Amino acid sequence: MKRVTGIGGIFFKAKDARALRAWYQTHLGIDVQAWGGAAFQWQDTGGSTIWNVSPENDDPYAPGTAPFMINYRVDDLDALLDALRAEGCNVLGNSEASEYGKFGWVLDPEGNKVELWQPPVEM
Repeated sequence: MKRVTGIGGIFFKAKDARALRAWYQTHLGIDVQAWGGAAFQWQDTGGSTIWNVSPENDDPYAPGTAPFMINYRVDDLDALLDALRAEGCNVLGNSEASEYGKFGWVLDPEGNKVELWQPPVEM
């Protein structure tokens, strides 16, 4: 079974998310959208990698303790979550499905929340 097949997104907190987004847009040319991030389109497969800055007081990375979260693409989320549970990893709750695909979470040994993402079939 393949495990991680790529990076789906990089998400991090900032003390002043609006100002930091503007800095990245101005100085690095990142096309920051109204939702707070950007989607980098892949030339070869049509997929994308998401980049996002959230306000410091948001807590989308809980129960992780880091101010960031990396989203990894996977081919078979359910099989990977089952394997991680069998290996004794700290899998958080159940997976969730949405129009963007299926998502699951695990804490690494240092308490970082890791997001696993199985894109929808049409991506």
